[in-house]
Amino acid sequence: MATYKKRGYKPKNKEEENQLDQQESTTAEVFSSLDEGASRSEEWVSKNQNYILGVIGVIAVAVLGYMAYFQFVEKPKAENAANEMLYPQQYFDQALFATTEKDSLFTLALNGAEGKFGFLDIIEEYNGTPAANLAKYSAGMAYLNMQKYDEAIKYLEGFSSKDLILGAVAKGGIGDAFLQLNQPDDALSYYEKAISHSTNEYTTPKYLYKAGVTALDLNKKDKALKYFQRIKNEFSSSEEAKTIDAFIGKAKSI
Repeated sequence: MATYKKRGYKPKNKEEENQLDQQESTTAEVFSSLDEGASRSEEWVSKNQNYILGVIGVIAVAVLGYMAYFQFVEKPKAENAANEMLYPQQYFDQALFATTEKDSLFTLALNGAEGKFGFLDIIEEYNGTPAANLAKYSAGMAYLNMQKYDEAIKYLEGFSSKDLILGAVAKGGIGDAFLQLNQPDDALSYYEKAISHSTNEYTTPKYLYKAGVTALDLNKKDKALKYFQRIKNEFSSSEEAKTIDAFIGKAKSI
């Protein structure tokens, strides 16, 4: 058992006196080691203080530089890009609901006019901004509606979004383009990506149906049945569910 020396304490015998002496010696050695370690640390810091201060300075400059770049370059750039989107977006929206001259309106949305940027200009001038990313989606959908499928695929593949609807529609749009290019395997792959992107009442039954029909055309009846059955079980109130029993019957036929 350890013996602790109190102020004014006298050892009762020689053995206890030896224990106290050993404790004092050990304590002295510990403090001596700590002092030596502290001295070495102070010496190292003293010798390398210029290097340490230099590293701290570089980090501080990098942080301040990034903050300044974001505040005075990236932020204004993103705001300008968002403002530029207003002009082509109005033509894109008009084209979606127009009964005539749809291609002309989509062309204005893509290329701009009257000194205003179109989607393609925004993609080039404001690359890396949220607006440029959204412009890739709009450009891809414009080309899809204009039946320019290679261009549609190019821009839709460049678009990325975690949005439940837009992300799925972009992938489904690529599927539609591949289907029109007579590449059903690629189309099915992208319909499946659209299904996997999110589950919602709008896009999920839509792309389950397209995936099922495409799989049926590829004679992948088991896969088609799985998609049709999911519409019946999970989305019974959807538009696609109205005729789903007939497609289930086709998928089950030999």
